[in-house]
Amino acid sequence: MASGTAAGSRRWVRWLVPVVLLLVWLGVGGTLGPYAGKLGEVATNDQAAFLPRSAESTRVLDEQKAFDREQTLPVIVVWTADGGGRLDASQRAAATAAVRTAAEAPGAAGRPSPVLPSEDGEALQAVVPLESGLGDELPTALDGVRKAVSDVPGARARLAGPAANQADLSDAFSGIDGLLLGVALIAVLVILLLVYRSVLLPFVIILGAVFALGLACAVVYALADRDVVRVDGQVQGILSILVIGAATDYALLLAARYREELAAGQDRMAAVVAAVRRSAGAITASAATVALGLLALLASDLTNNRALGPVGAIGIVCAVLSALTFLPAVLALLGRAAYWPARPKPKDATAEGHGVWRRVAALVGRAPRRVWAATAVVLAVFAAFSPSLSSRGVPLDEIFVNDAPSVAAQETLARHFPAGSGNPAVIIARADRAERVAKAAAATEGVSSAVPRTASGRPGQGAPLVVDGRVRVDATLASPADSEAAKQTVARLRTAVHAVPGAEALVGGYTAQQYDTQETASRDRTLIVPVVLAIILLILILLLRSLLTPVLLVATVALNFLATLGVSALVFQHLLGFSGTDASVPLYGFVFLVALGVDYNIFLMSRVREESLRHGVREGVLRGLTTTGGVITSAGVVLAATFAALIVIPLAFLAQIAFIVAFGVLLDTLVVRSLLVPALVLDIGPKAWWPSALSRTDRRP
Repeated sequence: MASGTAAGSRRWVRWLVPVVLLLVWLGVGGTLGPYAGKLGEVATNDQAAFLPRSAESTRVLDEQKAFDREQTLPVIVVWTADGGGRLDASQRAAATAAVRTAAEAPGAAGRPSPVLPSEDGEALQAVVPLESGLGDELPTALDGVRKAVSDVPGARARLAGPAANQADLSDAFSGIDGLLLGVALIAVLVILLLVYRSVLLPFVIILGAVFALGLACAVVYALADRDVVRVDGQVQGILSILVIGAATDYALLLAARYREELAAGQDRMAAVVAAVRRSAGAITASAATVALGLLALLASDLTNNRALGPVGAIGIVCAVLSALTFLPAVLALLGRAAYWPARPKPKDATAEGHGVWRRVAALVGRAPRRVWAATAVVLAVFAAFSPSLSSRGVPLDEIFVNDAPSVAAQETLARHFPAGSGNPAVIIARADRAERVAKAAAATEGVSSAVPRTASGRPGQGAPLVVDGRVRVDATLASPADSEAAKQTVARLRTAVHAVPGAEALVGGYTAQQYDTQETASRDRTLIVPVVLAIILLILILLLRSLLTPVLLVATVALNFLATLGVSALVFQHLLGFSGTDASVPLYGFVFLVALGVDYNIFLMSRVREESLRHGVREGVLRGLTTTGGVITSAGVVLAATFAALIVIPLAFLAQIAFIVAFGVLLDTLVVRSLLVPALVLDIGPKAWWPSALSRTDRRP
C-alpha cells in the first residue's frame, strides 16, 4: 500500500511540474503580452539621440541649444510654380502672408524666416519653426503649416527639413507592432504547417514565441521607461523579429528531439526529460553566442548600436526560457497528440528515417574533399564582390523605399537653391574670433556661404548673437547635405576653422553628424568584429571540447558572411538601385548572421559529437547530418522568413538588413551547414576533434 501511495505521489509530482509551468506562462502571456504593442510609447525616433557620444557633431549639438531661446524643429517650405517657370512678386507677397499664418498654427514656435527667392526665380523658400517636443502631435502641426502655406495662387508648396523628415520616419514606423508581428507570425505558421503537417505543434510553437516576446517587451519597456536602455523604431522591429525567429528555432530543435524519443518507445514524461537533457546544451550554447554577440555592441560609440545590444540579449534570454520551460510542459501534457495527425514512428528514431538527408549524407560521404572544395570555391567567388558593398551611408532619396513627401520636397529645394540649403553646417566658436572663423569657413572649398547667427534671427542683419562667449556660424554647403561630397566638405571645413588660433571652433550639423556616424561605424567594426568572433570561438571550444573544429566553424561562418555581402552588393546595386548602405548595416549583418549562423553549426556539431562517441567519427558525421538536416533546414527557413518580414517597414536600412540576414541564413543552412562543414570534418577525420579523445580514435572511447 505504501509503495503504491509513493508511486502515485511521484506520478502526481511529474504531472504537477508541467501544469505549473504552463499556468505560469499563461499568466505571463495574459499579463505581459500587451507590452508587445506598447514599446512605441517609450521609443524615440529622434536621430539626434543616436549620435556618437564622443563626436565633434555631438558636442556642437549640445552647445547650439544655447542659441535657441526655445528648442525648435524647423520645417522648410519650398514653393514652385504649378506649370513651371518663374514666380512673380504677387506670389512672393502671398507666400509671406502664408508664412505669417503658418507661424500662428498650433505647434508653431518662434518667428519664421523671411521668404527668399531662388537665383533662377523659379522657387521660394522659408523656414517655419515648430515646437521640438510635439511627438505624436507633429503630423497635426505639419498639416496646419501645409494648409496655411498652400494658400499661394498658382504655386505648389512642399515641406522639407528636419520636421518633415521626422514625420515621415514616424509614419514609416506607425503600426509596426501589429503589422510586423502579424506578418512574421503568419509566415512562420504557414512554413511550420507545410513542413510538419501537424495541426497542434505549429500553434504551440507560435504561442511559445509570442509569450517570449511579451516577456521580453515587458522587461525592455520597464528598463526604457527608467532610461536604462534606449529604444527606437529600428530596435523595436528587430527585437520582435529576433525573438520570434530564435524562439521558433530553439523550439523546433527540442520538438524534433522529443519526437525521436517518443519514436524510440519512451513514454511522454521520460521523452521530455531526455529531449531537454540532450538538446539543452546546444540550445543554451546557441543562445549564448547570439546574446553575447549582441552585448558586444555595448563597445560601440554609436548609441543605437549600444541600444540594440542589451535589448536583443534580453529577447534571446526570454526566447530560450520559453523553449526550455513552456514547450516541454506542453509537450509533456500533449504527448504524441502534439504531432497529430502525424504520429512519431519507429523509423523517426533512426538515421534511416530521413530520406532526403540520407542522400545528402551519401553525397558528402562519397567525395568529401570534392564537396567542400567546390562549395568553398563558390563561396569565395561571391565573397570576392564584398569589397564593392559601399557602407558610406545612403543619400536622403534612398532612406525610404517608398515615395516620402519630405524627400521629394528636399529634391525640389536642391534644384533651385544651394544644394545644402536647409541643412547648413553649424560652427560654434569663440565670439572674439567670429569674423575670422566665418571668413575661413566661407573660403573653404565646397562652402557657398558662411553667416553668423544674429540676435534678430535674420542672417546678415544685426550683430552676432553671443551666448556664454560663443557664437554660431551657419555654413551653407554647395553639395546636397547627404552626399559624399558634402561630407568631404565638412572634413575640409573642420581643418579650416580648427586652424583659426584661439577660436576653439567646432563643426556640427546634419552632414557632420552623418560623417561622424560613418567614421565611428568604421571604427566600431574594427573593434567589435574580433570581439564577436572571439566570443563565438570560446563558446564552441567549451561546447565541443575541441580546438580545431571550432576554428573551422568560425572560419566557415565568416566565409558565409563575406559571400553574403558579395551577393548583397550585386543585388543592391544592380537590382534594387541602392547606391550604398547605412554605415551600421555591415556590423548589424555581421552580428546577426555570424551569431545566428553558428547556431546551426552548433546544432549540427553537438549532434555529430554525440553520434561520434557512439559510432565513430565517420559514421557520427553522417548520422549527425542525416538526423539534424530536416529540423535545421526548417529552422533556417523560418528564421529567414521572419527577418524578411522587416521589408514591411519602408526604410532602406531595414530592407537591407532583411535581405542580408535572410539570404545569409539560407546560404548557411543549405550550403555551409549541409555540405561544407560536414565534408570538411569528414575529410580531416578524427583529427578535427583535436585535442579531445575523439581525435585519437575512430571508435567510441
